[in-house]
Amino acid sequence: MENLLSIKDLTQAQFFELIELAQTIKNNPKDYNQVLAGQSIVTIYEKPSLRTRLSFDIGINKLGGHAVYIDQQNGAMGKRESVADFAKNISVWADCIVARTFAHSTIEELAANAKVPVVNSLSDLYHPCQGMADFLTLSEKFDDLSKVSLAYVGDGNNVTHSLMYAAAQAGCTMKVVCPKGHFPDAEITNEAQAIATKNGGSIELSTDLAVLNGVDAIYTDTWISMGDSTKLEDIAAKFMPYQVNQQLMDTTGAKYFMHCAPAHLEEEVTAQVFNGEQSLVLNQAENRMHAQNAILVKLLGNK
Repeated sequence: MENLLSIKDLTQAQFFELIELAQTIKNNPKDYNQVLAGQSIVTIYEKPSLRTRLSFDIGINKLGGHAVYIDQQNGAMGKRESVADFAKNISVWADCIVARTFAHSTIEELAANAKVPVVNSLSDLYHPCQGMADFLTLSEKFDDLSKVSLAYVGDGNNVTHSLMYAAAQAGCTMKVVCPKGHFPDAEITNEAQAIATKNGGSIELSTDLAVLNGVDAIYTDTWISMGDSTKLEDIAAKFMPYQVNQQLMDTTGAKYFMHCAPAHLEEEVTAQVFNGEQSLVLNQAENRMHAQNAILVKLLGNK
């Protein structure tokens, strides 16, 4: 591993190594509290953040490293200075770049010009740190990830893309159910399906909620992604039948509910489900830190 821009860039072995390492760091934090001693990680944010910023800042500190936060007030990439110049300058001081950007092309340009590892903490195409945290969470509930049946319901977006790649790496079954016209990117879907087939898994797309019967966990996300100018009233009628509510959980027999948060309660999910006993939302939030720490240890731990 030189960077982590997308889960698709990992081998299956690397995917499982990261899950295992995250579990180990989570269970034995004192063994890793100096692994990044003397190292600085610059975290760049084009978008607001709660979970990403805090989980990286606190996680880096727990590994003995130093996190440096940059938002757009401190210098807008591509405006005040080019993305390439950001990467080149940061590389002479820091040991790693973590970036949360609007366009995935910005992440790619950072990686192409940086002399240090780059981690994608969110872009318009992928959210690999979230996907790794989600499968770490599932690994705590199921002994064999390849036997898991995961469903994603709602708008096909960057989170969906990373979940599909993670499911494909795990060799498990994933069902993606979206309203017509709101499926994940076709090229990414085909790529994920090919990886899944190679690893003994499957990814199925449908508009029919009936395919969810028997799944182990149902995952959803907001119907309108951050930065999208779509108005809720323009899509509410189309999406409301795909709301995750207790009736859907009961009908399908799903054991667990998942959401990357923040949620718009009573839209994509009811408060009853989001805050209920089947919800893994806080487990996912905690595991963001442990999954990200595993990524940083893998990239920087031998320096």
